[in-house]
Amino acid sequence: FQKKKTWKTGFFIFFFFFFEVGSHSNGVAVLPAPQNLSVHSTNMKHLLTWSPVILPGEMTFYSVEYQGEYESLYTSHVWIPSSSCSPTNGSECDITDDITATVPYNLRVRTTRDSQTSAWSTLEHPFNRNSTVLMPPRMEVTKDGFHLVLELEDLGPQFEFLVVYWRREPGAKEHAKVVRRGGIPVHLETMDAGAAYCVKAQALVKTIGRHSAFSQAKCVEVQGESLPLALALSAFVGFLLVLAAVPLSIWKTGQLLRYSCCPVTVLPDTLKITSSSQKLISCRREEVDACAVVVLSSEQLLEAWT
Repeated sequence: FQKKKTWKTGFFIFFFFFFEVGSHSNGVAVLPAPQNLSVHSTNMKHLLTWSPVILPGEMTFYSVEYQGEYESLYTSHVWIPSSSCSPTNGSECDITDDITATVPYNLRVRTTRDSQTSAWSTLEHPFNRNSTVLMPPRMEVTKDGFHLVLELEDLGPQFEFLVVYWRREPGAKEHAKVVRRGGIPVHLETMDAGAAYCVKAQALVKTIGRHSAFSQAKCVEVQGESLPLALALSAFVGFLLVLAAVPLSIWKTGQLLRYSCCPVTVLPDTLKITSSSQKLISCRREEVDACAVVVLSSEQLLEAWT
């Protein structure tokens, strides 16, 4: 019995030693690998997700790598780190910028913490961006006066939009227009007074040769009396401006001509002649001589005094 117990103890020690050596080979401990890898792709936005690995202690990180078709066929040992998720502490990775061609991509993820790493978990089936789910674009339909204006959601440079619009009435003809870019208001048509117009749109992606379904139609209506009232008000205001501007212009022109050709000179008061010119002319020489100064001697002065 003692020999059997000793044998079991030795076997347990050997197994534990083997496990410890295997799990710490090259000084790196093996962590649990992420599970349930999948890619969710909508409107050419690709998100790789996995189940998080729960470990006690410090925060856990993940590394994400991928292979394109060329690497898979000719350099299978080469894996490229994701541009946005190596490493990441979340359980998802936006791989949109890594998927640049319409070919199958292999993806893999592993857990990392300090110098420890897990084995790689690989996506079960390669991902191709032509499997993305295309949704109709969000849109806003408004009226600017009598202009029908549309603004579409900006989904990125790979998207174009087919816009269909029509006047809402029986037997109305539909009109189509391709919009190259979202996020910018686009004028579709000048509307008639009292009519309603409807718009719908779908997203197009030439790189994958696919398009979404059409969005639900949105309609706007122009009131029938708006146009005559606006025209009447504009005409009335213009008429008043003309009535005020023409007389003012004539008067101003007359003033300019008057002061330019026949200026009025105002003399100062010191230069004005207040007495008659006849009085000045009748002034005689004798009267001037009578006012002459006479010099008298002392005897004549005394005689004149006595």
